[in-house]
Amino acid sequence: MQYASKWLWVVLSLVLTADAEAGNWPRFRGPNGTGVSLDAEPTPTHWSPTENLKWKTPLPGEGVSCPIVVGDRVFVTTYSGYGFEPGELADLKRHLVCLDRATGAILWDESIDAVLPEDPYSGMGVPSHGYASHTPVSDGERVYVFFGKSGVLAFDLEGRRLWQHAVGSDSDPRGWGSASSPIVVDGLVVVTAGPESRAILGLDAATGNELWSAPADSLGNVWGTPSVADLPDGELEIVIGAPYEIWGLNPKTGKVRWYCEATGEDSFNTSVVVHNDVVYAVEGRGGASIAVKAGGRGDVTKSQVLWTGREANRFGTPLYVNDRLYFVANGAVTCLNGTTGEKVFQARLPAGGGSGADNGGQERGRGRFGGRGGSDYSSPVAAGDTIYYVMSNGTAHVFQAADAFESIAVNQVTTDNEVFSATPAISSGELFLRSNKHLYCISTAQ
Repeated sequence: MQYASKWLWVVLSLVLTADAEAGNWPRFRGPNGTGVSLDAEPTPTHWSPTENLKWKTPLPGEGVSCPIVVGDRVFVTTYSGYGFEPGELADLKRHLVCLDRATGAILWDESIDAVLPEDPYSGMGVPSHGYASHTPVSDGERVYVFFGKSGVLAFDLEGRRLWQHAVGSDSDPRGWGSASSPIVVDGLVVVTAGPESRAILGLDAATGNELWSAPADSLGNVWGTPSVADLPDGELEIVIGAPYEIWGLNPKTGKVRWYCEATGEDSFNTSVVVHNDVVYAVEGRGGASIAVKAGGRGDVTKSQVLWTGREANRFGTPLYVNDRLYFVANGAVTCLNGTTGEKVFQARLPAGGGSGADNGGQERGRGRFGGRGGSDYSSPVAAGDTIYYVMSNGTAHVFQAADAFESIAVNQVTTDNEVFSATPAISSGELFLRSNKHLYCISTAQ
């Protein structure tokens, strides 16, 4: 009986832990960056400005970072004072905004002065995404934000600033700005400060103290966010795409355990996605897709690469659902067999908007557009067998995770001229969509 009671308590603890995690969307693309909701509640497939719109909240500034959901709160970052609006660099502020998920009311808004000098609002890169590109991350106790040259900051859930840690003040070679989002791994905040310091850093989540730094010159051309591979032996690995390669890092030291040849590109715009202990990536205008088994030591190109291909991607991270990889680029959705890498189908998204091509009638990064350059930057996400993808003009495609393209709906949440560059969040049957002006909650529960 004593053994049975202990076993029952273990099972109950696991159930409670799962319930605590269910409903949370704590980082870029949700649980471990998969883009797949763990929740059982059905998610809306149809919406409009008058249908299934639970609330709409104006945001204090622009940005392309994604919302995260922690319990009954939604967090998102913005920037104001300079860039999309006239002003001076000295007026630039970043904001961490906390909203009540039930009503959309802003509970608190903490602003952070920019550490100067900052990259100017010019050229090809910064005007396309601005100064709030990094999605926050939470461990359930604190919320961590990365603001490039202004560093990494931690807040408690009530908005009290706990610590701030500088991670460098350099710029990337192209002057495109910074975009990689932080993640939390086993008590560490892991930050890809490629443009700022050509390094990945591990910070103590409680204090902000730097525990390790993994430098590499090629990180200056990395804009993707790491994920974590859970190995069969119980070890964890940080995995990330870098120019020409995929890396697996020891989260305790930051040292590279293994690497493999991956692409012919000198930059990495997307993020890798992990299923079980296999790392998938689809990257590059020239086309480069790969599946590699995590673990190992040194160069594993010949020993652990499962397949490679030449499928072309742009900015969105692929989505793994039912042994299929789905990604959207240039107005088309492509599905690959996750086991072999072979193309299952490729189809144009139905008419209804979006830029399709890179330019969409405007050149990317022409100063005043401020993220209005026509490219689609979001990634697909899924709830069950339903996939969601939002284009830059707000057209939201809903389609089936299947071996042939099956459109379910094409929706618009607003008729106003707004830019949707953020990947949606999914939580307990609700969708959270972020534009450059508003945060929206899509729900059948009104």
